[in-house]
Amino acid sequence: MAQQATAQIGVTGLAVMGRNLARNLARNGFTVAVHNRSPQRTRSLIAEHGDEGSFVPSESLADFVASLERPRAVIVMVKAGAPTDAVIDELVPLLEEGDIVVDCGNAHFADTRRREEALRGHGLHFVGTGVSGGEEGALRGPSIMPGGSVESYRKLGPIFEKIAAQVDGVPCCRHIGPDGAGHFVKMVHNGIEYADMQLIAEAYDLLRAGLSASPAEIAEIFREWNGGELESFLIEITADVLGHTDAATGRPFVDIVLDQAEQKGTGRWTVQSALDLGIPITGIAEATFARSLSGHADQRAAARRAFPDAGEKWQVDDRETFVEDVRRALLASKIVAYAQGFDHIRAGSREYDWDIDLGGTATIWRGGCIIRARFLDRIREAYDAEPELATLLVAPWFADRVNAGVPGWRRVVADAARAGVPTPAFSSSLAYFDALRAERLPAALIQGLRDDFGAHTYHRVDRDGSFHTRWAGDRSEVEA
Repeated sequence: MAQQATAQIGVTGLAVMGRNLARNLARNGFTVAVHNRSPQRTRSLIAEHGDEGSFVPSESLADFVASLERPRAVIVMVKAGAPTDAVIDELVPLLEEGDIVVDCGNAHFADTRRREEALRGHGLHFVGTGVSGGEEGALRGPSIMPGGSVESYRKLGPIFEKIAAQVDGVPCCRHIGPDGAGHFVKMVHNGIEYADMQLIAEAYDLLRAGLSASPAEIAEIFREWNGGELESFLIEITADVLGHTDAATGRPFVDIVLDQAEQKGTGRWTVQSALDLGIPITGIAEATFARSLSGHADQRAAARRAFPDAGEKWQVDDRETFVEDVRRALLASKIVAYAQGFDHIRAGSREYDWDIDLGGTATIWRGGCIIRARFLDRIREAYDAEPELATLLVAPWFADRVNAGVPGWRRVVADAARAGVPTPAFSSSLAYFDALRAERLPAALIQGLRDDFGAHTYHRVDRDGSFHTRWAGDRSEVEA
């Protein structure tokens, strides 16, 4: 008997994220078609969670598609890259004009743009959708960043807005913009996440080195910070991780974890995209490179042997002042990371004609996602007040915090350098801040050098036009 079309939305790919997203949809009253290449996963979902709502299981992709109401909406939750393309290739012949394919995986936005264009040629809507919040977020309410057409959002919007995290009665979901806009914003979100975690890790390292404090003592400092301006999901779970004791050894958990951070690629994509767009996201880049460096165990071992005593002994005389300096340096550096991320989103929006609302983006990051934080409300207010804000750093609330933090920020970075404690993200964020506010940069010398060896020309401060000096000749200047 032919499958009856009763499901409002479907999920194919039932690994942890797909499974939890399907359960979230069902818990919120939607009838959900479910399918997996391995039927056992589908059966397992129904056996374990079938009582949570209305599911329509199918073992074949054809039956899965047939079970969906028109216009059909299919969420694809498989590994990014070739596996996603393979599922799309199987789906397209089974779909009809006006149907919607939604990719909720961590796809590269360029792949999303390619897929959107290809499916548009078949009369189908392709919606690249960023989903942040991990396993728990997928189940209990993530931050959702859909791209794609306005028409597709008319169907998806009410569904996604209902299953998303809610903050002050506002869903953490909105239509980001056309084609790859949703996955682009999710990519930058992850880049900011890289910076945020690196900065937190550096703050922990500074407190441990400067105070000779235990992880449990530092956990209490982070708990205190989480009650103020730094309040965020990442600060909260930092206290949890630092306060945890390893059951097998009785040692602090953080001390038995191998110090080699892994990555799935979204930070690298963010940095590559920023380079293409000419946007300096130095804090995010340093955080990404810091993860890479941590994995080069052989080089690190060789350097320890070659340079065993490269720093001075660190002596903190005023514990309270030092802790406050680190807190202010962390806040100022985090502001730099978010400012750079929003600069990146604005540049991408202009390059690809997406018309992304920066304040609206901050709004949907207030809940569900990994970088949810108290000051996202301040970011929304800043861009709502001045949509063409030159940089988030100069918005009044943020400028006040950075100005207040600069003396401590400088002390922390300088003391860490003397003690040989690496602070790549703190240091690069401070250097970015200083470069941004400098009246004149040494880039003038760089342009002079470029003109000397490559006749690349330069501009003058005192008149318009491009110029070249005959360096190999009489050193006269000519207009280019």
